[in-house]
Amino acid sequence: MMDRPRTPKTGEPDEHVAYPPQALHDYAFLADGERGALVGPRGEICWLCAPRWHSGAVFSTLIGGSGLYAVTPRGRFVPGGHYEEGSLIWRSRWVTEDGIVECREALAFPGERDRLVLLRRVRATEGAARVRVVLHPVAEYGTQPLREARRDDDGVWTARLGDLYLRWTGGGDAVLCETGGTGARFTLDLALEAGQWHDLVLEVGEFALSGARLPAPSAEWSRTERAWSDTVPALDDTVTAGDARRSYAVLRGMTSADGGMVAAATTSLPERSEEGRNYDYRYAWIRDQCYAGEAVAASGQHPLLDEAVRFVGARLHEDGPKLRPAYTVDGGPVPDQRTLELPGYPGGFDRIGNHVNRQFQLDVFGEALLLFAAAARHDRLDRDAARAAETAVAAIAARWNEPDAGLWELGDRAWTHSRLICAAGLRRIGHAMPGAARKGDWTGLADTILAHTTAHAVHSDGHWQRSPDDVRPDAALLLPPVRGLLPPDDPRTRATLRAYTENLTRDHYAYRFRHGDRPLEEAEGAFLLCGFVTALAEHHQGREVEAHRWFERNRDACGAAGLYSEEYDIAQRQLRGNLPQAFVHALMLETAATLAHDPAV
Repeated sequence: MMDRPRTPKTGEPDEHVAYPPQALHDYAFLADGERGALVGPRGEICWLCAPRWHSGAVFSTLIGGSGLYAVTPRGRFVPGGHYEEGSLIWRSRWVTEDGIVECREALAFPGERDRLVLLRRVRATEGAARVRVVLHPVAEYGTQPLREARRDDDGVWTARLGDLYLRWTGGGDAVLCETGGTGARFTLDLALEAGQWHDLVLEVGEFALSGARLPAPSAEWSRTERAWSDTVPALDDTVTAGDARRSYAVLRGMTSADGGMVAAATTSLPERSEEGRNYDYRYAWIRDQCYAGEAVAASGQHPLLDEAVRFVGARLHEDGPKLRPAYTVDGGPVPDQRTLELPGYPGGFDRIGNHVNRQFQLDVFGEALLLFAAAARHDRLDRDAARAAETAVAAIAARWNEPDAGLWELGDRAWTHSRLICAAGLRRIGHAMPGAARKGDWTGLADTILAHTTAHAVHSDGHWQRSPDDVRPDAALLLPPVRGLLPPDDPRTRATLRAYTENLTRDHYAYRFRHGDRPLEEAEGAFLLCGFVTALAEHHQGREVEAHRWFERNRDACGAAGLYSEEYDIAQRQLRGNLPQAFVHALMLETAATLAHDPAV
């Protein structure tokens, strides 16, 4: 028999007071390929979109919405935690006045497209434990509260969340409490003796779950453990295997079964407080996907390389010379940018969608060719991908002289990096694919682009400048030589690295470009992607000690869970921007693999 339990008014403090936003340094990340969650130090899952990465959030207190799922010790405690090796299985750990409490948590991996399974196992590791569980799901960023909640005879809860369905196992003793405008929430008090544990399993999906088979917690944990063990390679041939494996796990967790990899799991986390630089990165950027594919190619032949080739190749087949800079993970269009009328993460504001859907970025064609060339070196370039490479070459031939938004997605200009990276891609693919005639045509086009760019974008001091009408250096200009366009002893290569490190770096932290006359650190945070690229550039020059200095400085600019965001505030030693940022993890992985080898080889 089903019973409809009472819903008393709650006297608990508002969740925004009880679980306020934390510094990004303190969050951990769970992912299953189809969506991701952030877990704070109080055991609060404050961000989770369902059913897919770009769907509306069901837990959105991170950006001022409603909804969270917290497992928190009662009383005073000191938080901590760590990932299980080579996985995104997180162990929250709290030292309390009575002992030690842990909560093992993961999104069941690999995930299903239309249903998530969130596993949490609370354990009294040392001494007895008293734990409060709060489950307050509110769909579409806090606008669609829980409804039709029912508990069956086995203590399993089912409910609706807008167009979604929810099922919660392990919360049979929970009380359903009304919270006012944001709907009802569940509260559950657990008392565990030393050594005892309690399983909680939350499901959210697009179909009715009441008749579906209940997940068995131990079986789901075993399946998830095996899947991560089978997915993440040893990466022993890198300079920091443990960190390399974590970055690989992050990249895999952010890659859908459709092949698309989101740039970040979150939206609207500010890059700079109160400056309006808040963006939605829950989409698959072609460039970022290419970076990830090249990174795993540098560290060995791994499935993520195949996924990147498959996704980028499919987009080229569909859109050809009109390739967009970004897509949803299933290849759909990125929606237009809009706000949600939420308070936002402190220092920022809410924003979903992205104006990148209106941009032309020439460099993505060059990055696609570099990706395909990397796949060819591992004998992983099939016929479809080879045809996609030809499409990219044709697009470059037709459009290389057009202004574009460039790597940093700024106003349209003849950005030097865009042209040089296309030339690098043409040369690499010309050497990687068979066919003498094709090689001559493609390398000839590369020579034409290089000659034109040299005539218009070399500074009088000998370094590459940002564009013909902007004489300043730019971190992006370090990449084309690293990608094989020019040899290490080319005067332009050396002059560019020297100009960049003299003008745009501080204490082995790197910045993209100069914003007006302000000091670098006042305009934006250090850009971690650029720090790892600088390490690669120094390695390219054979300066191994300097390369390792750059690598170690930027490797350490992560949060407590080992996650990287886009930027790092060196004064406050804080992460800035969306979390985790895939292209930073990709370049960290590539640098860890590259520095393990002699640059002359």
